[in-house]
Amino acid sequence: MPGLESSRPKPLKIGEIAVASRVLLAPMSGVTDAPFRRLAAALGAGLVVSEMTASDDLVHGRPMSRLRCEAAGIGPHVVQLAGCETHWMAEGAKVAEAAGADIIDINMGCPARHVTGGQSGSALMRDLDHALKLIEATIAAVKVPVTLKMRLGWDDRSLNAPELARRAESAGVQMITVHGRTRCQFYKGRADWTAVRSIKDGITIPLVVNGDITSLDDARAALAASGADAVMIGRAAQGRPWLPGQVARGLATGRREPPPALETQLALVIALYEEMLVHHGRRIGLRHARKHLGWALDAAAETTGAAEDVLKEWRRRVLTAEEPILVKRGLADAFSALAWRAAA
Repeated sequence: MPGLESSRPKPLKIGEIAVASRVLLAPMSGVTDAPFRRLAAALGAGLVVSEMTASDDLVHGRPMSRLRCEAAGIGPHVVQLAGCETHWMAEGAKVAEAAGADIIDINMGCPARHVTGGQSGSALMRDLDHALKLIEATIAAVKVPVTLKMRLGWDDRSLNAPELARRAESAGVQMITVHGRTRCQFYKGRADWTAVRSIKDGITIPLVVNGDITSLDDARAALAASGADAVMIGRAAQGRPWLPGQVARGLATGRREPPPALETQLALVIALYEEMLVHHGRRIGLRHARKHLGWALDAAAETTGAAEDVLKEWRRRVLTAEEPILVKRGLADAFSALAWRAAA
């Protein structure tokens, strides 16, 4: 029986926009800023999506919202908007389009309390009629394609993603991404890729499956279980911006790739660090980049099989440094030490 990679699926398209591969980088608040998206795209991610941005904040010109929506400069520019009022969703979409967005993505999947408490994100899955009004207002406001990200439902008693997907497609949504958990699960348990198949069976537009996809094997299993057209990788790409590209190439060719060599990983994290300092400004950039440095050290330790106490010590040294020159020197020393231990 032919494998997924040999079945030559049709190229993935969002409206008339071609997507480079079947592996997408998920929008993640505080993570997928323009430097990270640019790096992941350069390393092979088929599509990258901005951090979730509140539509009213974007309209009001809040600096952080504008920064979140900055284009990565590689491939289609996708801006994800959240909100609970038709006026602000429409106006926010117009602002994003005018600023260069090629695609507008609507967030109806975020489970965070500060988002659902404002009746945005996955809270909208409790009121599909209102959710459709937001979708319709967004689509009517712009000429670019509009996509939708959601969960299976609010909880196990209201698994209404198939209905929302059908209604969204009828309204004009061009692609749907489904995280295989309910809102009330947050990120507990395992994503249910099989449950996503009922959504695929009811729509004709592309469907993307998301949740717990951390490897090529996971991607193959998620596609097989869900019947989806593509996968979206989120948390597994933290510290591993190369992962979506590796998985994409694996699906296309059937060949597995090892993690990049440590010297390559070091060069990538230093380049990302330097770009974040420019993008956010030094004061904010130093703080913002710290979690990325920690994830990069985690990935390097996993590559080398370093002991937990060794990783902990290098994390302490690097993540407490304040001066960029000391941070980069600490990273170089850490990666050198991890490489030496791997060779010993």
